Amino acid sequence: MTPASPANPIVEAPAPKPRRWVGPWALLGPPGLWLLLLLVLPVLVIFELSLVPGIKPGDLVNPSGIDNYLTVFQPIYLQVIGRTLFYAIGTTVVCLLLGFPVAYWLALMSPKRWQNLLLVAFTLPLWTSSLLRSYAWITILRPTGVLNSLLGLVGLPGLDILNQTPAVLLGMAYSFLPYMVLILYSSLEKLDRRLLEAAADLGATPIEAFWKVTVPQSLQGIAAGSLLVLITSLGDFVNPELLGGASSMTASRLIYNQFLGATQNWGFGSALSMLMILAVSLGIALLIRYGDGRPAA
Repeated sequence: MTPASPANPIVEAPAPKPRRWVGPWALLGPPGLWLLLLLVLPVLVIFELSLVPGIKPGDLVNPSGIDNYLTVFQPIYLQVIGRTLFYAIGTTVVCLLLGFPVAYWLALMSPKRWQNLLLVAFTLPLWTSSLLRSYAWITILRPTGVLNSLLGLVGLPGLDILNQTPAVLLGMAYSFLPYMVLILYSSLEKLDRRLLEAAADLGATPIEAFWKVTVPQSLQGIAAGSLLVLITSLGDFVNPELLGGASSMTASRLIYNQFLGATQNWGFGSALSMLMILAVSLGIALLIRYGDGRPAA
């Protein structure tokens, strides 16, 4: 006789499944800790200092109000902020006007086999330091520089634009133009050329086709490139300092003076820094919202 099977056989429990949250946390943990230590905590320290009026190195940190933020609205500082915005907006407009034709030619008219090489050649200035590029423009624009020497050879009067607004805009546009071109190129490369052919078949002129077909399809690239150049221009320190002279004080230079200059007012410098961080964060939010690269609806 065979032995009877037990009434309640033992069933082995299934092996526990790994928790789903372990993988994402393992991937996000190290960069998250890095951002916390090097971004979030320093910003919180700056915000705390911005609430202490007149604090200097070695003083006790005792937040007591928003006096530093109210100081920003004095006319002399509003003039500096206005000049910073003027440089940033002017640079963005110049880069857009110069970069769109270049990006259009690279994406739609240049030979396919040369496009990658042309893009690399156009971004070559980014391989050098911004400081070296600014000194190169000083060599070109100074009264005895390359530009005035060439103008003298052809019998034209020299230009005195160094240490003035045109020199600053020229240097900043030269520095940030490749960013605009690269973003516009990636947008124009996806342009549906069948719509251009359809517009031509329906009797549209090239100008009408450009404004009614090309521009609407590249609005995402225009928004992304403009916001990127605007955000970067807001914090530019080198070009206004070297090409604009003492009369081109910007927010970046003003913040530098509060921390490392003779003024030594860390509270006011922190308040300015927080306002710059807020402006840049707003620009990044707009970039994420309107510059995601998807075709416009």
